[in-house]
Parts: sequence; structure tokens; C-alpha cells
Amino acid sequence: MKKNIVPAATWLLLLLVTIVLPATSVSAAESTADVAASAAMKEKLRKEIVGDRQFPGEEQEYIIGYGDILSVSVYGEGDMAASTATAAAPAGGGNAGTGGDTLRRPGNGVEVRIDGRISLLHVGDVDVVGMSLTQLADYLKKLYATVFSDPMVTVTLVQSNSRRYTVMGQVNNPGIFFLDFPITLVQVVARSGGFTEWANHELTVVRQGDGLRPVDADDKKTLEFDYDDFLKGRDLEKNIYIKAGDIVIVH
Repeated sequence: MKKNIVPAATWLLLLLVTIVLPATSVSAAESTADVAASAAMKEKLRKEIVGDRQFPGEEQEYIIGYGDILSVSVYGEGDMAASTATAAAPAGGGNAGTGGDTLRRPGNGVEVRIDGRISLLHVGDVDVVGMSLTQLADYLKKLYATVFSDPMVTVTLVQSNSRRYTVMGQVNNPGIFFLDFPITLVQVVARSGGFTEWANHELTVVRQGDGLRPVDADDKKTLEFDYDDFLKGRDLEKNIYIKAGDIVIVH
């Protein structure tokens, strides 16, 4: 009697699927005028704990983009959202059941509209796209100083919807996916449902940025990755982390 033997590649993909489940991205920033510990102090103390090691996703502070859900609050006054993000709508190219992710709105916070603005109590529409959370908190502190006496402003990223990457070609579920946690090329394939039976297991990454974060000329490039070589332990360093705006083509 023949035994059914599952290929090693299949086992690896199944394992990776279990570790790339959707996650809610939450980070926050207060106005720098309201924070007692300076950035230099934080960095010095952090190095005393973990040294100079840098982790995936730490390259730069989060930049606010279209579709992001933000929470803006003033200490003692509460939430400043003029309206709440509650509806659900499909993200561009990513429809439920056909690959990709759907635009997530958790039911609280205020959504960054297509015009790059959010609506807040007392100050109206505010342009926020392209700012870091800290920059927005500093900006809003100055605006709310015209309304409240020495306001303490906190801006929280409730849901990241602007950071995305695209998967095309020979995977079972191509589409547009949210980049809400660090993810490598191998994990990208797993999250996209694995290779189709016609795939030759070679990937091309077109890296050109997402239009929100500054991109050096050297960062605009095309990268190649061979999945079969990876399984054989060759060129492991090519299993890179995806960046916002990347297009992954599976051949």
C-alpha cells in the first residue's frame, strides 16, 4: 500500500499560513511638548536594553496615508472625531473571496478620506496625509490651543489601511494585501494561498515606493527570488521583507 507523502514545500506553506493571520496595527503619539522623556533619552535607554539591534518595521516612524483610521483625543475633553468610521467597503482590487484584503473599519476613530483629510470637532477638516503620528500630534496641539488651554493631544493609529502590497501571477489568491505586520516573500506566497500548479516558483519584486514615504533612487529596483533555491538553503538572504507599495509577481 502506498502512503500519501506531502511535499516539504507544502508543509512549509501550511506552517507559514498559521503565522501570517491578519492583525490590527495600533500605535500612538503624543505632542512632543507633552512628553517628558525625549527621543534621545528613549533611544539611549533602549540601547542599554537591546543594544543596536534593529527589528523589521523600525526603519522609520509610521506615515499616515489614505484610508487609515485615527483616534484623536485631548486630555480631559475626550475623543475629537467629528464622525465615526463604521461602514465596510472593499479595498481596491481586494474583494473578499477573490484574493486580497477588504478595507477594515473597526467602528471607532476617524477615517483619512481620499482628499487626505480628517474631520475633527472644533477645528474642522485637517490635512494629515504624509505626516507621522508625532507630527500630527504637534500640529493638532497648536490648533487646539486656540480652543483649549494648553491641550494634551494624543493621536493613535487604530487601523492601518494605507500600507499595501500587490501579488500577481501564479498564486491561488492574487490581490492587494495590507502590510500590517512585517512579512517576507515566502510568507507573502503563503498568505496568497500558495503556488498554482503552473508556477515555476520564481518571484520578481518591483519596488518603487507607495508615494507617501520618501524613497531613495537606490530603493527603486527590481529584485529576484527563487523559492526552490530557498528550500535548498541557498540565497536565504533574498527572502526579504516586503515594503509598502511593492508589487510581487509570481511566475
